[in-house]
Amino acid sequence: MADRRGSIVMRGLIRLPYLWLLLFALLPWIIVLKVSLSETAVAMPPYRPLFSGLELFFERLQQFTFGNYADLLGGLEYPRIILSSIMIAALSTIVTLLIGYPVAYSMSRAPGRLRHALLLMVILVFATSMLVRSFAWVNILSAAGLLNQILLSTGAVSEPLVFLNTDLAVHIAMVYSYLPLMILPLYASFVNMDRALLEAAVDLGATPFRAFRGVTLPQSRQAIACGCLLVFVPAAGNFIIPDMLGGPGTAMIGKTLWADFSNRNWPFAAAAAVVLIAVLAVPIILFARTRRRGIGVES
Repeated sequence: MADRRGSIVMRGLIRLPYLWLLLFALLPWIIVLKVSLSETAVAMPPYRPLFSGLELFFERLQQFTFGNYADLLGGLEYPRIILSSIMIAALSTIVTLLIGYPVAYSMSRAPGRLRHALLLMVILVFATSMLVRSFAWVNILSAAGLLNQILLSTGAVSEPLVFLNTDLAVHIAMVYSYLPLMILPLYASFVNMDRALLEAAVDLGATPFRAFRGVTLPQSRQAIACGCLLVFVPAAGNFIIPDMLGGPGTAMIGKTLWADFSNRNWPFAAAAAVVLIAVLAVPIILFARTRRRGIGVES
């Protein structure tokens, strides 16, 4: 009897994450999808709902309109904005990987107490909100900010440089904000890495670069993919950083979605959000398939 109760409790605990995903991921996405299939109206909320319950769903199924998606994908503006968001997020992810990889490796090789202190410093970045961190970068990159003051005082420049309201400022803030998300999975991979294989490669005459390419890099590929995914997905849909640090030419989907929702064009903005989710689902699915294939090979 006790074993049966324990089994029931265990199954319930295992299914709790699925319940969480259902309530806070799938259900909101269904609501956004429903809004995207509606028509704009002068009301509150500013769209005409097609059904108020499941009993009317099949009756009004034919009233669903895909006009928002046709307008979205038929022009060049939104595809360009989505492509720009992907490019900015991809470049920020690459830079984050180039910085985070050696940092995580150095942290894993540090002595015990120093390693824990470095890990705490990385985690402390999340102690302040992204809004506060973005305000800090506004003060650093402005014409009278800290960076220009340093450049002027050292004589490197004769007049303040324009950093704020540029794509460069967006990339800098992106890399700073999401760098911990790259470091943490890489650090966990390096700490749990089998050092005996690396020592064996060196004993067999492998150069440091060849030992890295043949031993360290293959063992950290899953962590690299995980870190890139953790950085790329939120960076592509970020709103705060491009709104505060980017200029008029900085086209990112999060900033555009906010403008559409502010203009009370909820169905069109919801359609853009659904398209963005579909685009971002591609790397997630590829990562899941790669991970399953890797687990299958290992087993």
